[in-house]
Amino acid sequence: MFDLKPLSKEAIPAALEKANCYRFLNEPVEAESICLDILEVDPENQQALITLVLALTDQFEQDLSQPFSEAVEILKRLQEDYNRSYCHGIICERRAKAHLDRGGPGSGHIAYEWLHKAMQSYEKAIDQRLAGNDDAVLRWNACARVIMRNPEVVPTEEQPGEQMLE
Repeated sequence: MFDLKPLSKEAIPAALEKANCYRFLNEPVEAESICLDILEVDPENQQALITLVLALTDQFEQDLSQPFSEAVEILKRLQEDYNRSYCHGIICERRAKAHLDRGGPGSGHIAYEWLHKAMQSYEKAIDQRLAGNDDAVLRWNACARVIMRNPEVVPTEEQPGEQMLE
């Protein structure tokens, strides 16, 4: 195929900024590509790994399977427990919202289960956070509000519906 051109190590800070800009412009595939370039020259770059997780979760609206699997795999490379917990929460929360946005039978149940997993991960992150970092608190509250504002987002056993006839 093609031999990709390597990024210089000196260009990594600017490349990280560009990746974030592409995410803000709703161009997550471009952000993903930049992160992959960074990781080719600096495989343990934690900011590139976190940005890559975010860029992959930005793609959940179009495709859940491949970006989800890749994002979960990247968690193993994060060095800090807080980052692993927080990013796992982001992955679960965004998956829940993608299911909710798609709608369809059972989407509220599926969304609830993923939001519940996200909230559990955020609780771990809250316990592991540095003083003054309440990002996980904000995300936990956002998940709780999604559940409280959407009556269809309930655990499977609580969903009102038709009784099965015998």
